[in-house]
Amino acid sequence: MTRKNLYKFTISLTILLGSALSAFSSTAEESFSSYVDEEGNISFPEEFRMSMVHLGSWFVPSGDASGFHDVYTEKESAEAFRKTGKFPDGATLVKELRAATSANYTTGEGVNYANENLKQWFVMIKDSTNQFSDNPVWGEGWGWALFKTDDKTKNVAVDYKTDCLGCHVPAKDKDWVYTEAYPTLK
Repeated sequence: MTRKNLYKFTISLTILLGSALSAFSSTAEESFSSYVDEEGNISFPEEFRMSMVHLGSWFVPSGDASGFHDVYTEKESAEAFRKTGKFPDGATLVKELRAATSANYTTGEGVNYANENLKQWFVMIKDSTNQFSDNPVWGEGWGWALFKTDDKTKNVAVDYKTDCLGCHVPAKDKDWVYTEAYPTLK
């Protein structure tokens, strides 16, 4: 191999390795969650109804949280849960709360259905590594967020311990998630 060819080969190899490392680094950063920035701020998963799978629903008949609670996650996260019984790091759970309407139908009286009135969204993102320990909306293996309908760009939860965890205490032994209402995971 001539000195000129060796030089060209070295340059080509350097460019190839640089590109591969750059692609790997970019993929590694994006692989955790596209809904989380480098400080652990959680963003609202736009179009989740079209890009995620429906895990199941809850119906709450009365109170502030009344209505339908529909829960979604990524297809890959549901598949991983089916295999391991756990959500993988980066898994996103979105619970959408919708108001309900009751009416009489041929299927019965007082039939409830979800209507177009959205109430709010809860978002949880799995993180068993505790990589955002300095961020108060991260803990117990999850990132916690609450988005209101008037501004989906702002997580109104400021401390997961006071804003989110209380409702999940009965599900502590199931990684803080009420999985019994999610037939897709079975």
